[in-house]
Amino acid sequence: MQSTILQTAAHLMVGLMLVFAVYVLLRGHHEPGGGFSAALLAGTAFALFAITEGPDQVRRAVRFRPGTIAMTGLALAAMAGLPALFMDKPFLTGIWWHQGPFFMGTPLIFDLGVFLAVLGAILSVLLALEEN
Repeated sequence: MQSTILQTAAHLMVGLMLVFAVYVLLRGHHEPGGGFSAALLAGTAFALFAITEGPDQVRRAVRFRPGTIAMTGLALAAMAGLPALFMDKPFLTGIWWHQGPFFMGTPLIFDLGVFLAVLGAILSVLLALEEN
């Protein structure tokens, strides 16, 4: 179905949904949200994009194979637990680094890994279903 109204609305909604997914990802370790919720939201945005534009446009927009995205996410989530081991703490204990007004912690790295792993899995299924 080719609908100019649907395509225009989808382009606006996909952008808003992806920005909101980043927001949900970043607030996840302080309030409800995080990598899993943000990936579901981003996956929904890509599903809407695939419905209106087709799977080839989604592949061009993502630029990486979904399996590579998922494996990178799994590796990142696993690596988030390593700094705690080097500090003689249990695996996946939250470690924080402060540098002036900026700070970074392993929970954010873990959430980013979960986000990439779930998004890669969603994109794999979505693109496989869209092609058939």
